[in-house]
Amino acid sequence: MFRDRFFGRGRFPRGFGHESPFSKGDLKYVVLDLLKDKPRYGYEVIRALEERSHGFYTPSPGVVYPTLQMLEEMGYASAAERDGKKIYTITEEGRKFLTEQKDFTDKVKHHMRYHWNPENIVVFTQMMREFGELASMVHYRARHMAPDKMQRIREVVSRASVEIKAILEE
Repeated sequence: MFRDRFFGRGRFPRGFGHESPFSKGDLKYVVLDLLKDKPRYGYEVIRALEERSHGFYTPSPGVVYPTLQMLEEMGYASAAERDGKKIYTITEEGRKFLTEQKDFTDKVKHHMRYHWNPENIVVFTQMMREFGELASMVHYRARHMAPDKMQRIREVVSRASVEIKAILEE
């Protein structure tokens, strides 16, 4: 399906809901901070990160589970089997590491708040939904559209693009 292929299955077009603000290695600080609050399953870590990002970022299991495993190997987290699933808990060594890295951890958290500005979430969500609707509408109807109508739509989109670029550069 066009929408799924180009816009993903989430709330935003592909790339918007998966955009990570993290530099390599930053995620471990955020995950440890989540474990500091309470023990969590990997799925709970994913949902908590999605919640903290106001829906802008949903990390894949292929990112979260290796991070949890790495934290366990480093001695910063421990894992216990519960109901056939691993639940992760921060260790004293992990708490000590977070305390020692507080300045860096605070910078990562600040960057997350800046990257995912909650003040814009409602308007951003509406805008992304409208982009998706526009793309779907044009895609499905353009195949059977007269060339002159298609050219008019292209001109409207082109003007909108120029105006949006001007707004972004203000």
